[in-house]
Amino acid sequence: MLNRNSLCCLLILAVTSTTACAPAEDAADLVLLGGKIVTIDDEGREVSALAARDGRIVALGSDSEVGHFIGSDTEVLELAGALAVPGFIEGHAHYMRVGQSQLELNLTAVENWGDVVNMVAEAVAGAEPGQLITGRGWHQEKWNLRPEPNVDGLPYHHSLSAVSPENPVILTHASGHATFANDYAMQISGISATTGDPAGGEIVRDPSGNPIGLFRETASGLLSAARQGAMSPDPRRVALLAQEEAFSKGITSFHDAGAGWGTVDLWKEMVDDGSLKIRIYSMIRANPGSLAENMDKYRMVGYGDDRLTVRAIKVSIDGALGSHGAWLLEPYRDLPSSAGFNTTPIADVKETARLAMKYEYQFNVHAIGDRGNREALDVFEDAYNSAGQGDYRWRIEHAQHLNSDDIPRFAQIGVIASMQGVHATSDGPWIAAKLGMRRAEQGAYVWRKLIESGAIVMNGTDAPVEDLDPIANYYSTVSRRMASGDVLFPDQRMTRVEALRSYTTNAAYGAFEEELKGTLEVGKLADVTVLSQDILTIEEDLISETEVVATIVGGELVYRGGN
Repeated sequence: MLNRNSLCCLLILAVTSTTACAPAEDAADLVLLGGKIVTIDDEGREVSALAARDGRIVALGSDSEVGHFIGSDTEVLELAGALAVPGFIEGHAHYMRVGQSQLELNLTAVENWGDVVNMVAEAVAGAEPGQLITGRGWHQEKWNLRPEPNVDGLPYHHSLSAVSPENPVILTHASGHATFANDYAMQISGISATTGDPAGGEIVRDPSGNPIGLFRETASGLLSAARQGAMSPDPRRVALLAQEEAFSKGITSFHDAGAGWGTVDLWKEMVDDGSLKIRIYSMIRANPGSLAENMDKYRMVGYGDDRLTVRAIKVSIDGALGSHGAWLLEPYRDLPSSAGFNTTPIADVKETARLAMKYEYQFNVHAIGDRGNREALDVFEDAYNSAGQGDYRWRIEHAQHLNSDDIPRFAQIGVIASMQGVHATSDGPWIAAKLGMRRAEQGAYVWRKLIESGAIVMNGTDAPVEDLDPIANYYSTVSRRMASGDVLFPDQRMTRVEALRSYTTNAAYGAFEEELKGTLEVGKLADVTVLSQDILTIEEDLISETEVVATIVGGELVYRGGN
């Protein structure tokens, strides 16, 4: 294990005349020496040195073996025993929202509704009248005080509206599947007691039928008028903020869970001008009509030196557990009047599946509740059977709560479970209240059951729902230890190697990119993450202290940590 003082000794530029021995045509651009380089290849090889040229790995072995690739212009990084692993692949997160979240009120750490109101009041004090105030990350189940009055634990808008009488305020739930608005925002949007609930959503109301300010699932779209006219940040700046954040966390590739065509155009421009260095695997989110019109012309695989791939579609079949939006087979334990929402009509899901087959796109469905997962699996199975044998690798994003009968169907059908380890420990304190202990223990975050059934399980953070932090996610995945110290269903933990594979090899497989990345092998992309501690062997309670020392994409050092 390397202490903080050791970090300043890492990544020393070590090009000297005694090591510069390779002819120019054979020399590497980058050489790593003196590390513990875990390749995660089929043989489980560990080496001390790696050489990269033209963005690819050209050698792996001992320091003396790889030293022959050092030339006069080679950048040599001395790792001083640090752990190097294949570059982390964020398996499911929201790229532009990660950047956007850095420009909004961060409500993830608030302890109660009063804290939210106080933060908004401070923002209003520095804003012009009419300026939109946005925030994200609040979660009523994590507060230390229950607001009064409340509906299902959710506050009324009045205290928020009192501190923001001339500014629309829109605060997104941590799950991203609910929105809280003040009175001004609701007035601008024309929302009143007579406004009806849209399909797949709900306006939460007080006993008299008046909106309290909370909009679940598709109902959040009713607030679009309050967002219109608001100044939007430069999307290029947002994209660069997201990239900076990702690199600082050791992420070299990013599976974006829902982009529009315009965002893809932006990313392509940024790849062309060299400003977008991270590798993005994009899932397009659009209605069937727009998909049919654009899928063929937007499909691209490995554009710009494997920086951008567009070959996947995403739809959401339900919402989130924390906002009572996940679609369940039985009602919520703490909200018996509801079993959640089907947010995209099954007919549209089936039509999207048909388009995915026609245009050779991967189909990835957001499904959290057991009903949502069953419906998604049914659609997938029907589509596979109709299309015939093929390598489709369709995915269920989240797969958080499964009925026992559906767990083996992932492997049987050939569906990838794209899960988020940190959701288990984040949701753990309240999951039994939502589902009841029996249902939760049988089917919530059952990674071990899925793995043992033969399913491929990949990992991600769902940022900005959770922090974009592979180390925190890795710790949650191998420990399932919540903030209280309690462990949620410990029999479902992954081993440390399984967890690392879920962030590397399995994530690469989930994007049809296993021949390019996910392991460190000669010929593959030189995407490497260097860590301050050996997360495969250190004591479990020390994992969360691990720092990212360096992030390397295509043989280029894009982030350097430590001192």
